[in-house]
Amino acid sequence: MKKMFVFAIPFLMVIFLFENCKTVQKTTTTTSTTTSKIQFDRWQQRVEYNMDVDFDDTKHQYAGKQKLVFHNNSPDELPKVFYHLYMNAFQPGSTMDIRSRLSPDADPRVTDRISKLKPEEMGYLKVKSLTMNGKKCDFKTEGTILEVTLPEKIAPLSKATFEMEFDGQVALQIRRNGRMSSEGVDYSMAQWYPKMCNYDEQGWHANPYIGREFYGIWGDYDVTLHINQRFMVGGTGVLQNVAEVGKGYGTGSPKADANGKLKWHFVAKNVHDFMWGADPDYKHVTKKADDGTLMHFFYIPSEKTAAWEQLPDIMAKVFAFNRDNFGQYPWSDYAFVQGGDGGMEYPMSTLITGERPLSSLVGVSVHELFHSWYQGALASNESLYAWMDEGFTSYASNYTMNYLKKLKLIKGEVEEEPMLGDVARFTKWQAQGREEPLSIHADHYVSNTAYSIGAYTKGAVFLEEIKYIIGEENFQKGILQYFNTWKMKHPNPNDVIRVFEKVSNLELDWFKEYYVYTTKQIDYGIVEVSEEGAKTQVLLKRDGAFPMPLDITVIYSDGSKEQFYAPLDLMRGEKPNENPKIKRTILPDWAWAYPGYEFEIPAPKSKVSKIVIDESRRLADVNRDNNVWMNK
Repeated sequence: MKKMFVFAIPFLMVIFLFENCKTVQKTTTTTSTTTSKIQFDRWQQRVEYNMDVDFDDTKHQYAGKQKLVFHNNSPDELPKVFYHLYMNAFQPGSTMDIRSRLSPDADPRVTDRISKLKPEEMGYLKVKSLTMNGKKCDFKTEGTILEVTLPEKIAPLSKATFEMEFDGQVALQIRRNGRMSSEGVDYSMAQWYPKMCNYDEQGWHANPYIGREFYGIWGDYDVTLHINQRFMVGGTGVLQNVAEVGKGYGTGSPKADANGKLKWHFVAKNVHDFMWGADPDYKHVTKKADDGTLMHFFYIPSEKTAAWEQLPDIMAKVFAFNRDNFGQYPWSDYAFVQGGDGGMEYPMSTLITGERPLSSLVGVSVHELFHSWYQGALASNESLYAWMDEGFTSYASNYTMNYLKKLKLIKGEVEEEPMLGDVARFTKWQAQGREEPLSIHADHYVSNTAYSIGAYTKGAVFLEEIKYIIGEENFQKGILQYFNTWKMKHPNPNDVIRVFEKVSNLELDWFKEYYVYTTKQIDYGIVEVSEEGAKTQVLLKRDGAFPMPLDITVIYSDGSKEQFYAPLDLMRGEKPNENPKIKRTILPDWAWAYPGYEFEIPAPKSKVSKIVIDESRRLADVNRDNNVWMNK
């Protein structure tokens, strides 16, 4: 059989014919094992926060005392530490303000609103005093970062105790946190306290806040809040003094102090942040999810929030579905809190706008809940790898929403493959030529659109392409194994790809390198179909620079199907047959450097009705027009 190799040259395509020349032979040699042991040279820091906060709702200000035990589990001496002061972003002239005003496509929730805040409307965090192990620290505030020079270095594998007094003011609701949201929620208290920046194998991550991603240190939070007794409070953690609070938490009567304030004492174990919301009109509903998690719902009852009444029963099903398909939720409680400016995830809780129809309310609740897996429990460095959180969350949410449609708990058409819409959106975006690599730090994308499509859509399609490469069964094993192997360990892109390599016995580093670090595109096509005696020759081409294995479906004139599978040589193996009911022929490997490839169908052309590259439409091919050949 003749083999054809097609080389794309500007304005000219030259086809070289080689008599009896064989393509690269396929190999069954594997270079990975089936074990899933973790690399034990990994380390991470740990924190223990104890905070007592007195809140003045007449001035929208608060005074806090913070004791922080910082465990330096690194091999490095630390002469400095850094804290995030997120509230300082909501001041005219802040990095977030300037970034928004100069953006070519600013977030409509922000635009120039920060620049117009009056002094009493701004947000701030002011550190009044700070000591380490009882010794005074020198510190200065640089926007949303507190730079601290220590009185003595923190030695490797040791701990230090920091004690701080701070004041805060809550800004008008603009982005995520703030007071008086568009739906009338009094306080959405996210990013509200001085939070230690993370130090890992790449050093400190003291990034100024511009409204994008977060990266924190796991630890235990013990938070006591003193606030006017008219407020209901909900958020991260488990309430410790139910009897004192009453208010729907327990049967006891509220016990206010002499100033008319209630004490709310929350504890959260092994989390990397702490959020709370407060409003006097919150209704508090609880329900046990099907996996045993105690769910809390805080919302302001009205005609516009009527869908919240159905939310507990629906979300109870979601927890069990997530457990079976993506891993067990690792905490005891979870709170859905009306507030914020859309939907934003926090450990053990979320802030979501609540005046929505049921399908929208369920959609945002499912999405934000799923962040508990990819941002809460796995907690990759979101700033560097936003797609590993937002993208994986979007992928899992698509399948969960489809499951709820199957149960008829929400309206909508059940999809055989819920990710096809994202694949189509991503390839359409790629065709515009404005894509930016996933390797860019989240804060440094040129446009919000490029960031959003990259983090959410391309990140979700990453998993769909992995599934296409290694097969459905291997993928399902891998996505569970990824969570169970790397929860509470801050995985990076190599960690996730290695899990899928181990479950599939295939090499996947090439895919990670193309997909994450470049904007190269997948583009395959059928060039020519010709008859040679009783057989049919098919010539394929690769127009895009991104190589992939190919599933090619041949539909015969009698309606029967046969699949021809062309593995990529870089894989060092093949995926299992995903549909054993259809005969599959494994072709020799397609060597990644060759733009052309020919294979043979053991039937005359007259018996072939149709040939399709990727009939499943999972392959993120930017031009599908040449993926189908019809016999006319």
